Amino acid sequence: MAPKRPIGAGAYPKPVEPEATAKVDPASLYAALDLGTNSCRMLIAQPKGAQFHVVDSFSKSVQLGQGLEMTGRLSRASMGRTAHALRICQSKLRKHSVSRMRLVATEACRRAENAAEFMATIRRETGLQLEIIEPEEEARLAVISCAPLVSIKTEQLLVVDIGGGSTELVWIDLTRVPKLDRPRAIMRLHAGFKPADDSPFPAARVVDWISVPLGVATLREQFDDVKNDAARFALMSWYFEENLASFAPYAREQARAGFQIIGTSGTVTTVAASHLGLRRYDRNRVDGLRMTSDQIDAVIRDYLTLGPEGRRTDPRIGRDRHTLIMSGAAILQALLRVWPTDRLSVADRGLREGLLYAQMSADGVLEEGPY
Repeated sequence: MAPKRPIGAGAYPKPVEPEATAKVDPASLYAALDLGTNSCRMLIAQPKGAQFHVVDSFSKSVQLGQGLEMTGRLSRASMGRTAHALRICQSKLRKHSVSRMRLVATEACRRAENAAEFMATIRRETGLQLEIIEPEEEARLAVISCAPLVSIKTEQLLVVDIGGGSTELVWIDLTRVPKLDRPRAIMRLHAGFKPADDSPFPAARVVDWISVPLGVATLREQFDDVKNDAARFALMSWYFEENLASFAPYAREQARAGFQIIGTSGTVTTVAASHLGLRRYDRNRVDGLRMTSDQIDAVIRDYLTLGPEGRRTDPRIGRDRHTLIMSGAAILQALLRVWPTDRLSVADRGLREGLLYAQMSADGVLEEGPY
């Protein structure tokens, strides 16, 4: 496989909420924190058989990357918002006496000139040790988190993670993997996109992957000067598609049979919630939902008809996402132009779940089981 360019032995099912009265042994807890360009999110969980129970969670829009496109630096205001959110995370970790954790930062901190300084400040003020991960690891964590949603009929898989500052795409060939082992084969990628030579298992083959430095926040900022709503949407979508040209599977005609796209992001889950008409978000109805291109197009047309003010007040979108939903929808539409499919699976999961799985797998605390 060509060198990547940052243009720029099992799986778990859905995390299960424990009963409120259940007593939790702090020694069994793991934490995963994902500090992205737009959001700060954390999960605290306990392994349970082949899955895990979520003990506590946190999610907040901090807009860490606001203004980064123009200045190349994290602003004082965005760092202040993020530090406040991280202090809440710190208090939750202390409350639950969590000792095993992995706390990561992604695109905004990869790009910002003052990111190291900010990481040092957070470490000094909160004691939290955040690490800035590379695009390949971010893509890998997103892929393994989605493994339970892989159909046993899937032969060609495209996993897309639309973030705030970047979008990761991974194309995986499963034709050599027995059908019943395909979700497990995806999960084994946690060790790396290149399988070990001595692996006794049939391997999923990563055909290509790419990290495009355009997410819902960075793409929106690049076209902020375009005032017409529909024109801005069209320009964002075509611009994103142009940035896919170096992705190897882009130029090839792919067979429709056995092809599946899995989309993981707030954009995809919001579009799914809008399609279902949910006025209150329900993860159990959204995670794993399959949508057709026509259904997705209908939601996007509805968003355009609503306009900025209509989207701001639409309960299906939410106040934290209304300013960014059209840049995310532009990315989604571009992907479906290039790879049309009636099998897009919606994943309400991502880096946090991937981080939890990787830690628990390394410690050998997850059981093998039916997936």
